[in-house]
Amino acid sequence: MVVIEPVPSTDDIEPKPSKSTTARVESSNNNRANADVVDSSSGDKATAAAGYASDGYETASETEVGDDEAVSDKTDARKAVENDEKHKLEEVAVVSKDQTYEDALNEDELKQKILAQMNEAKVEGNKLFGDGLYEEALLKYDYAIQLAPEMSSSAEIRSICHNNRATCFFKLGNYEDTVKECSKALELNPTYMKALIRRGEANEKLTNYDEAITDMKKILELDPSNHQAKRTIIRVEPLAIEKREKLKEEMIGKLKDMGNTILGKFGMSVDNFKAVQDPNTGSYSISFQR
Repeated sequence: MVVIEPVPSTDDIEPKPSKSTTARVESSNNNRANADVVDSSSGDKATAAAGYASDGYETASETEVGDDEAVSDKTDARKAVENDEKHKLEEVAVVSKDQTYEDALNEDELKQKILAQMNEAKVEGNKLFGDGLYEEALLKYDYAIQLAPEMSSSAEIRSICHNNRATCFFKLGNYEDTVKECSKALELNPTYMKALIRRGEANEKLTNYDEAITDMKKILELDPSNHQAKRTIIRVEPLAIEKREKLKEEMIGKLKDMGNTILGKFGMSVDNFKAVQDPNTGSYSISFQR
């Protein structure tokens, strides 16, 4: 006897998944899980990115603030250096001024010391002059002059010493050096009366009458009541006129000699020429005579 078993419905039967199917399902599930993970990760990343962006903004802001502070620090440091250099320069300037002041004091002290030495030498020269030791006095006066031959503040003492040397030379009868020393004194002090008088006297001794009169007239300009200058002019003016006439005659004589030498070649002489003086002007006119 044949027993027929009922065939189960395919609907009730759950197909056994194949290995490939199982693998696909697992893969699909894994993909979903991974997708979830990825999404979660992506979400986290997005959130992190958003957070990072936010943090990045804040960080950037902090960075900017940090840079500003760094720049500010650098600026402050530079200003500090500049201020330090400025203070140093100011200190150097103060030191320089102080040094200049000290140098000025030292220079003034040195000048005063030199002037004192010059005056001391002058006084010693005066003592020697008073003792009639003119040569020795000359040396002392010269020593005083050489102590500061170019210092402007010593001009007065140098002028006096030159005039004193002129007086020594006058006493020694050396009138030419007297005139030279007086001229040096007058270069330093053009209104030095004693030097003008001394030079006028020396020029009179040298028969330089016109020069002597010039000095005396200069004295009268400075001191119209100076009787010595007036007397000297009255005494010297006739001598000056006489000397001028004598020099004129000597010059005419020399010209005649020269003329005769030249005119003699032509059978003539200067005697053929006559000089006539105009009494009003003092000039001469020449006329030819045979």
